[in-house]
Amino acid sequence: MGDLLKRENLHRYQLFVVDYILNHPNAAIFLDCGLGKTVISLTAIDELMYDSFEIGKVLVICPLRVGEVWVSEVKKWEHLRHLRISRSVGTEKERLAALKADADIYVINRENIPWLVEKSGLQFDYDMLVVDELSSFKNWKAKRFKALMKVRPLAKRVVGLTGTPTGSGGYMSLFAEMMVIDLGRRLGRFIGQYKSCYFRPLATNGQIVYSYGLLPGAEDIINRKISDITISMSAVDNLDMPEKNVVEYPVRLDDRERKVYERMKNDLVIQTKEGEVTAANAAALSGKLCQLSSGAVYRDDGTVAEIHDRKLDALEDIIEAAVGRQVIVVYYFRHERDRIAARLKEMKADFDFIDSDESIRRWNRGEYQVCLLHPMSAGHGLNLQESGCNLMVFVSTPFSVEAYQQTVGRIYRQGQKSRKVTIMHIMAEDTIDSRIMKALERGSTTQAALIEAVRAQIGGDA
Repeated sequence: MGDLLKRENLHRYQLFVVDYILNHPNAAIFLDCGLGKTVISLTAIDELMYDSFEIGKVLVICPLRVGEVWVSEVKKWEHLRHLRISRSVGTEKERLAALKADADIYVINRENIPWLVEKSGLQFDYDMLVVDELSSFKNWKAKRFKALMKVRPLAKRVVGLTGTPTGSGGYMSLFAEMMVIDLGRRLGRFIGQYKSCYFRPLATNGQIVYSYGLLPGAEDIINRKISDITISMSAVDNLDMPEKNVVEYPVRLDDRERKVYERMKNDLVIQTKEGEVTAANAAALSGKLCQLSSGAVYRDDGTVAEIHDRKLDALEDIIEAAVGRQVIVVYYFRHERDRIAARLKEMKADFDFIDSDESIRRWNRGEYQVCLLHPMSAGHGLNLQESGCNLMVFVSTPFSVEAYQQTVGRIYRQGQKSRKVTIMHIMAEDTIDSRIMKALERGSTTQAALIEAVRAQIGGDA
């Protein structure tokens, strides 16, 4: 037990957040990647359970892979080793057995909340709920949100954890998230009322509203309303974080490739000439243009048309220049993944996909040089910095602040051994790539921003 971390190893800000949870039965904890949300929550649970005896049974709701983080975190800390965690995964029989086991903390993935509430037949008798990743419950129409709200009043304590509370949905996302925390006491119980109080329609088509924007002053009002139960901290402010260097690696299409890109762009514009660019066709437009900038595009029959290898060539140069250092390669499209993998095989590079707990462990042990990662599976709680990797390359960049920040946060976080982290974006010049980067820099990746990016692109301004 000599190599275990001790409670004294907690940072001052972590102890501050622990006290905040202890003193706020309903708490929204907005902490950047790497600030230790899990150990903070476990320390608070331990004190509430074994010091003040306020709770006896805790349910943690989290993304599937994050459940393993909760289990492993208990093993790292001396003051938490006595906590008994039961992780509910696997078949229905296995999940039921885990939830019936004698434990202090029960961990279940978010997709199984409707099953737990509506089909398991188990009594919902948890004193405390921890929702680790609160942004997973930003959609008030989703089954998981509706199921959770059926039993939410039964829990006397609720903690919501996230690093990206507004994410790609902007402040509209906060309605459902805060409903989970306080049952609508601060932002209201009805989405229609919330919209009318704080938002105005932006992109519309008749009576259909595709996106909303905040009314003047609404952001400050919302922030004030939730401030008494919300704590927010940035990693840069609270940790000795490494230097982050964001680099754009430009590639240029030749005349033939440029003609294909322009022809696709113009053909897609012709399809929408009868009306405004809406969220639906903006997504289709941007998706096709992003694929083309990457080098290939799906045909209508699902086959792949390869246009150029510019980004693959650039990636090969970057990996060779790394001279054996580990490199995380982020892709977005399935054909992009396949083409990258084929190129890495040609290079005889030692690589694997990050798609399982075992692949993560092998990566952190330094067993291969290159890993391929999709932003949607790069999610919360995934630690890829333990091997010392400090170079991440985006072949395509996701149009989502939340997905982008969470992906970068896999190596730009506490525990990073290097003093500098490089985030590299391979960018096709004069394409939609630059528009996406500008939107990310502004923190604006709502539907309205997507529409504006496409409008600018088809208008000829990249």
